[in-house]
Amino acid sequence: MSENESTTEDLALRMSRWLPATPDEAFDAYTDAEKQKTWYSILDEEPGIVEIDVDLRVGGTQTAVWGPSRDQLFREVQTFVEIDRPHRLVTDSTGSDPSGVEMTTHIEVTFEPDGDGTLMTVVQSGFPMPEVRDFFTSEVWVGAFLRIEAFLRTPAARLSSRG
Repeated sequence: MSENESTTEDLALRMSRWLPATPDEAFDAYTDAEKQKTWYSILDEEPGIVEIDVDLRVGGTQTAVWGPSRDQLFREVQTFVEIDRPHRLVTDSTGSDPSGVEMTTHIEVTFEPDGDGTLMTVVQSGFPMPEVRDFFTSEVWVGAFLRIEAFLRTPAARLSSRG
């Protein structure tokens, strides 16, 4: 392989964000279907479609379907590979855009106590090309972190669905 070539294993991102919640609250916001339905659209000016189903167990899946309308839906199915609540979550993710183009990546998320909050770190690997990785770095995860943080600042975030 030449210097300028890379493999999908090389095409990874690592991002972190401090969140105003305990690791338990941040983990639940990220994995609980009802909480996800709220934060997926919390910053949207107009409501769109958000459908999420979660079977939170190793080998289980999370299926998320979202978009502004039925003919413009994104879809992601994550298979849970490792769950160490509330510290670490590892998934294999296959997503598609409204045109049907698919991509499969590997995602590791950690939740570490940090002062009076949590440091959430995402490592995602397996991108097909640098431009896609860069889009996920500059848009997808930035948007997800903003939405999760906005949700965690609401009273609903403090209500535990894990009882």
